[in-house]
Formats: sequence, C-alpha cells, structure tokens
Amino acid sequence: MWHEMAAAEMAPDNRFEWFEQVVSDVLLPTEFRAADPGGFDARGGMLDLGAAQLARFSYAPLSSRRTPALIREGDPEQYQLGLVTSGTAWFAQQGGEAELGVGGMALWDTSKPYESGSGMDGSDVEVVVLQIPKARMPLPSQRVDRLLARHIPGTAGFAAILAGFLGNLATTGPDCSPRQLDMLGEMAVDLTASCLAGRLGSSVEPPAELRSHVLLRQVSAFIDHHIADPDLTPGLIAGRHHLSLRSLHALFHDEPEGVAATIRRRRLEGCRADLARPALRRQSIQAVAARWGFTSATAFSRTFRTAYGVTPRDYRADAVRRADGGL
Repeated sequence: MWHEMAAAEMAPDNRFEWFEQVVSDVLLPTEFRAADPGGFDARGGMLDLGAAQLARFSYAPLSSRRTPALIREGDPEQYQLGLVTSGTAWFAQQGGEAELGVGGMALWDTSKPYESGSGMDGSDVEVVVLQIPKARMPLPSQRVDRLLARHIPGTAGFAAILAGFLGNLATTGPDCSPRQLDMLGEMAVDLTASCLAGRLGSSVEPPAELRSHVLLRQVSAFIDHHIADPDLTPGLIAGRHHLSLRSLHALFHDEPEGVAATIRRRRLEGCRADLARPALRRQSIQAVAARWGFTSATAFSRTFRTAYGVTPRDYRADAVRRADGGL
C-alpha cells in the first residue's frame, strides 16, 4: 500500500518541521535547512516492497546533511538510491559529489555522513528513493563505496532500464498486490545491483548468485504474465529464456517448490480468488478454470480438492454464503 503524506495538511508554520520529521522517520535522521521555511511545501509517499522500500518526495528547495551524531541517533544500515524525476539535486559523500537533473541517480550509504541539496535553479524537486538493506546487497561493500555520490545518468543502457523501472514502480506500484510488490522488490534489488556492477567496470563481474537470482525473477515474472496460457510449461519457459530444462530446474533448486508446482499453485490461487468474488458468482466454474489456464474441468476439480481439501463448487458456495452474511 502507498502511504501518502502531504505538508498541506499542516499549518504553514509547521510544514517544514513536519517534513523534517517525516523524512527522519521514513528514511533516516537528517538535518534540513529550507530556502524559504515560511513558504515551504512538500508531499511524499512510502511503498513497502518486502526486500526493499520505495519512497517518493516532492519538496521546495532545501539543503540537508547527515552528521556522525545523527548516524548515532539512528541508522537503518541501508544503501539508498535516489532518482530525480523533476527539478535538480546534488549529493556529496566520502569525496564524491553528484549534480543531478531529471533522470539522474546517485547512491549513498546511511552509515556515513553526507550532504545534499535541491532546487539549485529555484524550482521544486521530486525524488524517488529506493532503500536497500546492506544485507541484501550482493556486491562487496568496498566496491560499492566507490560509487557513493557518483552521478549515474539514467539515460542509456542498464541505468536507463533501472531508472524507468523505479519511476514506473513509484507510479503504478500502489495498484499491485502484496505478493506482486514482494516480487517487484526483489527485482528492484537485482536491477540495482546489476547496474552498480556495470558501473564498476568490466573487471567486476556480477556474482553468479546475483545472475541466477535475476534470471529467477525474470522467469517468475514470465510465469505471472503468461499464467492463463494453457501451453505454459517448463519446456516453453526454458525455450523462451534460452535455457535447457535441466538449467531451468536447477534455477528452482533452492526455492520452496519446482517450476511446475509454481505454475500449478499460481493458477490455483487465481481460481480460488475468483471463485470467492461475488461479482463472478454467475460465471461457471469451468470458465473460471479456463481463464487461469486449466483446460480440463475434471483435472481442475481434482487438483483444487487436493490442494485445498474441498471441491471448487463447495468452496464457492461457502465463499458466497459468507459474502452474503451467512454462517
């Protein structure tokens, strides 16, 4: 869920202090100085992605800094990647300094002091911030440190893909289900790590674990996108991703279930959700099953009962009864 926050809900004299408190709570304790505290305005939002967090803030020109004292006060121990989607901003940390326009990105470490500012041209700025726990970053910290407060232009190559992904996620992510948001969070971490590895140069190859993780998320997203296709099989998935069947199954080796079981479970989850929806009660069970890739009504009924201990018909009847206020 996207948690919206707006300074307009506060009295004008309190808006700047409100913003400083919100950022300190949502991102990390930070000291701010506004160009015009009396006329300050801001708004923001927060999206929980499971493996990461995504925040979006738009605000009037200001400067900020994070001191050793503020770090001692509170440190989420994260890498934070900022993407400017409107206006201008700059970040300075550990000898690096990045001036960013629209599409520009910069990385910082919450455990190290830094300074930043925005609105060098006098305009408001909007920034999307991806918060990644350090424990989830698959790249060595001594290498990641080389990229702190370095301009990452999101205009070409992998960086452009990452910038587009983060911008779209901030806009459309609130419409996704919690499970989809968890998947998108994993993808955001993977894409960021891959982008950073590329920025470190050809001598720094993304670790095999990262490459496998990224490929697994791509396969998982492919399954979700094609789940209604009755021809969706491990063989089709392997072919579309230029993998052997053996390599595809190896990709799922450390997952709770194999690729075929994943397809079956997601189809069943979709059917179960639709069977419980009052708006779809007039659709036949066979139509619901077909919409999620099941071609045989008999096989679907048997598979559903094995998974949930009840027939699709009885499950729907119970769901409808509960929706109508029955016992």
